[in-house]
Amino acid sequence: MQRRRLLALAGLATIPAPLAAAPVPMICEDWTDPARNRRLPALIRLPDAEAPAPAVLVSHGLGGSREGLAYLGQALAEAGFLVLHIQHPGTDAGIWQGRTDISATMAAAALDTGQAFARLQDGIFALGELTRRPGLRERVDASRLAIAGHSYGAWLVQHMLGQRLPGGDHGLALPDARLKAGIALSPIPPRGLSPRFAFGRIARPMLHVTGTLDSGYIDGATAEDRELPFHSISGPPQALAVLAGATHAAFADERAAGPRWADPAFHARTAGLAVAFLRATLLGDAAARAALFAGMSGLLVPGDRLTCKDFG
Repeated sequence: MQRRRLLALAGLATIPAPLAAAPVPMICEDWTDPARNRRLPALIRLPDAEAPAPAVLVSHGLGGSREGLAYLGQALAEAGFLVLHIQHPGTDAGIWQGRTDISATMAAAALDTGQAFARLQDGIFALGELTRRPGLRERVDASRLAIAGHSYGAWLVQHMLGQRLPGGDHGLALPDARLKAGIALSPIPPRGLSPRFAFGRIARPMLHVTGTLDSGYIDGATAEDRELPFHSISGPPQALAVLAGATHAAFADERAAGPRWADPAFHARTAGLAVAFLRATLLGDAAARAALFAGMSGLLVPGDRLTCKDFG
């Protein structure tokens, strides 16, 4: 995707950008968390910037991989953000590849509280690596860190920013004070806690993106359920985009999972919203904020809905 086209769609074409940006440089590595002896595949997209750049941690959905959400990572890197895609063993593509009982294994992984806890630890560890890993820390502006994710990745976003867990935080330092904003694609409604209580301590800006057909057969959430986090959070700036016709698979970009999970129909809109939101919240970009409040004219289509609140 050309950066000029994306910024034009987002109403931000006044921001300088090359007419045809080349694919951003990528680095694939395997990281190890020594405290857990846990290997985490990582993919890093580097922006064309000499100064330290704001950074975004990206988390895939259930059964996904570090290659997922590529459209989002590419767009953010083209817009000047360093992007780290992390892969979560135990809830990644390894749970379904080469198996015939896919539904059962997916459901079991989704209900495994140990895997949920591991995801939270992955997020905390990966943020730390951004600011301590040689060759990477020099490129990151540690004062401007954000997190984004789809489905189970959105669950991680919500909890890293402060959504309460049933039974407490289990010794984890949550919300993670290093994060300044989050993007939840297909947000996850709370389980076991009232929405107001579950989301009551979130104090960072969030962009919530869902679709009118965004229901999930694993978590049982309906399209309406996915709006609950937005409506339950008060105080920090929030934006909710509901894309007409978008299903749960529309945001994943997991090519290995089949065409339905890699359909690009909604990718440009989702990426444009993400760029505008992070420019507005992390960088204080007035043009991006104005574009959000103007309804992202030129990006969204009839039937889409965008609501912003508490931006001041």
